[in-house]
Amino acid sequence: MDSYPKRNIVWPRRAVVTAGMPYGNKPLHFGHVGGVFVPADCFARFLRDRIGPENVCFVSGTDCYGSPIEEGYRKEVEAGSFEGTIKEYVERNHDLQKATLERFDISLDIFEGSGLGHAGEVHRQITDAYVKRLYDHGFLHLESTYQFYDAQEDMFLNGRQVVGHCPVQGCKSEKAYADECDLGHQYDPADLINPISSVSGTVPEMRKVENWYFDLPDLAYIVKDYVAAAEADEQVRPLVPKTIKEFLVPPIVYIKVELYDQYRTIADKLPEHVYRDAAKGKQSFEIEFKTVTDRDAARKVLTEAEIRFRTGKALVPFRISGNATWGIPCPVIDGVEGLTVWCWPESLWAPLSFTMARNDEQGLSRALWRKFWCNKNAHIYQFIGQDNLYFYGVAQPALFAALQEEKPVVEDAPEGELQQTKLIANHHILFGDKKASSSSDVKPPTADQLLEHYTVEQLRAHFLALGLDQKSVGFKPKAFETDPAKRDDPRVADPVLKEGALLTKVFNRLARSCFYEAQKNFEGYMPLGAVSKDVLKAVYNVMCAYEETMYKVELHSIMSQMDEFIRYANKYWSSHIKEAEEAGSDELRRQTLIDSFYLLRIATLLMHPIVPRGTEKICDFMNFEFDEFFSWNYDFDSMEELCSASELEARKHRVRDLPPRTDFFSFHPTQKK
Repeated sequence: MDSYPKRNIVWPRRAVVTAGMPYGNKPLHFGHVGGVFVPADCFARFLRDRIGPENVCFVSGTDCYGSPIEEGYRKEVEAGSFEGTIKEYVERNHDLQKATLERFDISLDIFEGSGLGHAGEVHRQITDAYVKRLYDHGFLHLESTYQFYDAQEDMFLNGRQVVGHCPVQGCKSEKAYADECDLGHQYDPADLINPISSVSGTVPEMRKVENWYFDLPDLAYIVKDYVAAAEADEQVRPLVPKTIKEFLVPPIVYIKVELYDQYRTIADKLPEHVYRDAAKGKQSFEIEFKTVTDRDAARKVLTEAEIRFRTGKALVPFRISGNATWGIPCPVIDGVEGLTVWCWPESLWAPLSFTMARNDEQGLSRALWRKFWCNKNAHIYQFIGQDNLYFYGVAQPALFAALQEEKPVVEDAPEGELQQTKLIANHHILFGDKKASSSSDVKPPTADQLLEHYTVEQLRAHFLALGLDQKSVGFKPKAFETDPAKRDDPRVADPVLKEGALLTKVFNRLARSCFYEAQKNFEGYMPLGAVSKDVLKAVYNVMCAYEETMYKVELHSIMSQMDEFIRYANKYWSSHIKEAEEAGSDELRRQTLIDSFYLLRIATLLMHPIVPRGTEKICDFMNFEFDEFFSWNYDFDSMEELCSASELEARKHRVRDLPPRTDFFSFHPTQKK
């Protein structure tokens, strides 16, 4: 059985899987579930089967803070659709999110809120300790900056209460907020183009505020080392290092060619810089500075000279605090008080807080979190959307390194210190051919609305098959087609049902055939015996390919592999049982059932991370315990290793009686004729 070149894949002793953190301002849309949570759940379930459930911690939770929440709450209160406090608003949305994840069989060990209940208390303690440690290690500084202020409403505006055009060179986003756009670009609020207050509709002023900033540019070497490690790691997709590298460039300012003469009049007032002519086909020339500090000084000179400009991506100080009233209180440092911690830094270490809270809930030692987060034999897999790569791939590695007691390092972080994570970044999941947005003319469906037309397992299989690990892909459910002619035309296939057909037709047929044959001709027993060599070879090949694909987290390939294997198993049953019947051979019939139950067992094991509900039903009717049946700690040479001594002696294993027309994978009620 050596046709597939098996590699020596080494899995970690323990693993953490995270699935980002949805803001607590609304229910989950299909992108949350299909783009992040289903892939993360599939991988977490596989790891539990592969290295043991006690060695895997799958955590996430509602992000309770941030300007999207404050803005969403303000709008609902003004519209009269909500009357409670902002905490009650977040609690309502958290409960809705949690219920949705349960409906989609997302098997989180914990899904709480960063500002709710016991997990919120733990997170507040950790945030206080980590901000103080960053300061004690010399990585925080107080900086005076300007914040948008709505003079008409007499209020400072949070990040989502200001909308304009992104000032980062090359970015086309017209949905840019105070200091970040919807594509994840960071910039100084003063650079936002055409800012408008969403509260009053007026042009806001800029007023000075003081906040704590993390010295991210000083740790550029950490980010560079992290990129180098990511490029060498086949578990990390090329999108990750490619995006991070975009920020590892010198500070550059872009100025329109027609403003060249104005630039020349003030060029000697700018810090030392390098001038570059506009590249062919470009409309702006460049001026490059040695440091971000020099670039910021130049911004001031250019603004006073009324010269419009755009900045490029670069490492800039990372804001730690803000003046929002709804947030975790920032510890009082050097007498500076009244600040709250900005949502992004605290959300980066929230998975650590959730891990500790999970241990508390299970009656385990809280210190156990270090065996998952601070051990070289453990890995942390973070499933995120590509929009958030700046925070997880640029800011987080530097923050984690800065929390180390000794000089910050990446690859050789000492045992007991925070280890760096593996980022599993998915491309955009589009609604049709466009990026999903609740502000679009055609509203994308919520995750719960999908369940009115499709089963959970149809959706899980389809989301994984989309191939978001490769590129941005359109999700095109026929049930939500806006053109009635296309929606109601039976000749037009529903893309969402493509993978579901494998479940409802082929996989169902294989399972039912095995059980009904056992009931009809083997007195309700599964016969035991040696598996045919060609079947063992097929299983060896698929398991080797499957494990390597899972190692690379190429989940779309898993679906194509399983499609081929399940169809092979079903065809094997059909052809061999027909041969046995034509020959009138009881021995061939017995061998066919031995082989087919074995193939069913392997298909069920490998499909378990993808469609847990139906596969666990198959396991139950095969009359095996879940923890043994779905474990990889076997040689997989036969079915006998799962059976008792008495069954081995009798050479048969009792299976449960399967009622007529039983489905392990069902059609949705709306799909039945």
